[in-house]
Amino acid sequence: MSSGSSSRAAGCTVLHVDMDAFFASVEVRRRPELAGTPVIVGGAGNRGVVTSATYEARRYGVHAAMPTSRALRLCPTATVLPGDMALYAEVSRSVMALFRSITPLVEPLSLDEAFLDVSGAGRRLGDAAEIGEYLRARVFDEQGITCSVGVAGTKFVAKLASTAAKPDGLLVVRPAEVMGFLHPLPVGALWGVGARTEEVLLRLGLRTVGDLAHVPVRTLQRAVGPAAGAHLHELSWGRDPRRVVPDEPERSTGHEETFGTDVDDPAVIHRELLRLAERTAGRLRSAGWLARTVTVKVRFADFATITRSRTLDVPTDVGQELYDTARALFDALGLDRARIRLVGVRAERLVPAGETPRQLELGAREHGRREAELAADRAARRFGAGAVRPATLLHRDGQRTR
Repeated sequence: MSSGSSSRAAGCTVLHVDMDAFFASVEVRRRPELAGTPVIVGGAGNRGVVTSATYEARRYGVHAAMPTSRALRLCPTATVLPGDMALYAEVSRSVMALFRSITPLVEPLSLDEAFLDVSGAGRRLGDAAEIGEYLRARVFDEQGITCSVGVAGTKFVAKLASTAAKPDGLLVVRPAEVMGFLHPLPVGALWGVGARTEEVLLRLGLRTVGDLAHVPVRTLQRAVGPAAGAHLHELSWGRDPRRVVPDEPERSTGHEETFGTDVDDPAVIHRELLRLAERTAGRLRSAGWLARTVTVKVRFADFATITRSRTLDVPTDVGQELYDTARALFDALGLDRARIRLVGVRAERLVPAGETPRQLELGAREHGRREAELAADRAARRFGAGAVRPATLLHRDGQRTR
């Protein structure tokens, strides 16, 4: 949002770096004759699914998780390539190594994006904006792909800035500019606003972040719950205290299910996500962990696989909270009856339950749900697994679940 002077990143120490159309860009690097043309990475045929697409294809409405057949109806001239996950992982490792050569404070979010805290690199490389431009040039020179960089004082604003800078750009949002940048954005831009929460906010007439920011926090809490209301209020004013956390020990647990036949019914997927979330939460409670991040995994009929993650406001071991997040992530894919072979729910970035003041964060509804799940744990220990379960899970595909 500002430009020109060496102080244009004053007050900014956080970068969010996001590779542009990562899988597709790597494929174009390998096939330079495709540069500037629509390229789709994903499965071919009637049951294939898009995993990535160049911006030339996106202009036609093509996006990840869309059936390839529909993508080709939207963009008939696109080249469809199968993809090579081993190659993408190799490029990702090289990019992350570059980031760590700048600062040890690198928090990868996926193969193609990461947060960096560059507060200790300024004397050597300049301010955060100069470091961002340096990284963009190095990534292009070394890997032949582009990335977009958001520069800000917080992780939340930096991530929004990198999205606004796409493709192949850099955007600086200094602390004094946060409100001007943030408040015109739609409420769906806020972390934690899924489809259902957005629907509630829109019914209240809250269409922009600025609209939401000027609603009393207690009104928000009545609408979306105590924790979520307080969280959204803080974000709407650009307040995000989270630090860049480098290379946390890999602690995670979860479950996944391969269906006997491919499934395209969202109701069946939702029931399976609930079952997997309940099992994952039970494992968390038995081991004394809380999850900070929830990941949903979807594998399609053509074996293309995508994952989506969300970091929670408050760590949890409650199955309903894991499910609500997993379902929101799945629904946000907009799969349009794509045939699905496997789904999974994973709890990640685990923290010890005894060292986290979880109970103080629970509202009455969440507390009641946790107590019910603890009672189900006790019943399972006495009478066997599955003795108590949500009513939704008593039947699956017309049959009582095992």
